[in-house]
Amino acid sequence: MQFSERRNSTRWIIIITSFVIVTLILWNTYSFFQIFKNEERIKMELWGESMKTLLNADPETTEVELPRQIMSNNTTIPIVLVENGVIINQTNIDEEITKNKTKLNAFLEKLKKENEPIKIEYDKNKYQYLYYGNSSLLNKLKYYPVALLLIIFLFGAVVYNFYRSTKMATQNKLWAGMAKETAHQIGTPLSSLIGWLEIMKADNMDETIVSEIEKDINRLQTITDRFSKIGSEPVLEIKDIVQETKETFDYLQSRFSKQIEFSFKAPKNPLLVSFNPALHSWTIENLAKNAIDAMKGRGKLALVIKEDGNFVKIKVSDTGKGIPKKEFKKVFEPGFTTKKRGWGLGLSLTKRIVEDYHKGKIKVSESEVGKGTSMQISFKKVEKKS
Repeated sequence: MQFSERRNSTRWIIIITSFVIVTLILWNTYSFFQIFKNEERIKMELWGESMKTLLNADPETTEVELPRQIMSNNTTIPIVLVENGVIINQTNIDEEITKNKTKLNAFLEKLKKENEPIKIEYDKNKYQYLYYGNSSLLNKLKYYPVALLLIIFLFGAVVYNFYRSTKMATQNKLWAGMAKETAHQIGTPLSSLIGWLEIMKADNMDETIVSEIEKDINRLQTITDRFSKIGSEPVLEIKDIVQETKETFDYLQSRFSKQIEFSFKAPKNPLLVSFNPALHSWTIENLAKNAIDAMKGRGKLALVIKEDGNFVKIKVSDTGKGIPKKEFKKVFEPGFTTKKRGWGLGLSLTKRIVEDYHKGKIKVSESEVGKGTSMQISFKKVEKKS
């Protein structure tokens, strides 16, 4: 517990520190932007004063070289000079705009929104207005925070995905280890039970009792086999999926209450699929038990197998409480459960068996709250070799 709390505290410190760093970078960028903007304003005011000097200059007595140099040094800031509502000069603007009056007027309107104009009084009651825009450097700096946030977001996404995949890999190893250990622990008493069963057969005990015990022992062996396969690549066999599914379904029907009305519908001809019988049996069992839990032990459970082109589809339907549409994908997430008791691993494990081991698909095909749910599994069919 202390380790977990310490790890959470470290995580929050990293998050807060990262947030502070990003805030400082953005604030620093904004400060630079304002400094450059003020410097460009000063340059334009000097440009305006130079223009005023040139307009009022006496060619014989006034030194105009400095004002001209100040004006010619501006090569990046776009300028439009207006007098009495008429554009009389434009600088650092694309020729395509300057040659088109409509585009030039539109460009002027854009400049009016970017910066306050500089008023040049070159004679008594005679004014010119200097409109200017942001330089290319300032425009690039304006988009820098957006680019920085995008980079930080992408970096965060990569770190998150790495952390999540690492965590999932660790969890998978843990669950696989627990499953194999469970199989190992079950194996010892199971061997003893098989020995006692042989003694009961030798003592000529009631065949019905012996037969039922034998079925349950076989079932325990199947469960042990299932757990031992977790975390390992299962061996797939090309078999009739109809027969294998029906065997599991019939066993479940014999073990559950008569208040559950079971129904099974499938083609009479064999449907060949490449699958692992033990893991497929587990899949059907998980779906059936999940459906029975949803019905609280009373209702109708239907299993339908059908061909659909190159695929075999198995649909398990119940008359239980149903699933809201927004939770269709959540039900397959590890830990998700609506029951008071349970780990929420049944459907997650089923999805892994179907999609990772058998390369099939599983989904909630339909569901209505208060009426029931249908789960569907799809496998690719294997054609018979002639």
